Amino acid sequence: MVSDKGELKMDTFLSPEEVSYLTGRQLKAKQVDALRKMGIPFFVNARGAAIVARAAIEGRAAPLPVVKGWKPKVMGG
Repeated sequence: MVSDKGELKMDTFLSPEEVSYLTGRQLKAKQVDALRKMGIPFFVNARGAAIVARAAIEGRAAPLPVVKGWKPKVMGG
């Protein structure tokens, strides 16, 4: 995405305008309903706005958290 200053801008989340365009809805509650029906992962912030990760729309896989394996102390863990 390019900002008004011509700089390349990579946001983690869709802007409110992009969420509105994606859902075709202006009201926050209707945007939430539309996203649920579309099966797009999102969360709702404290203001009731739907927050959508750009990766969910672009098809990029979100990085998985690194989980350290458990090993019993008997085995040297």
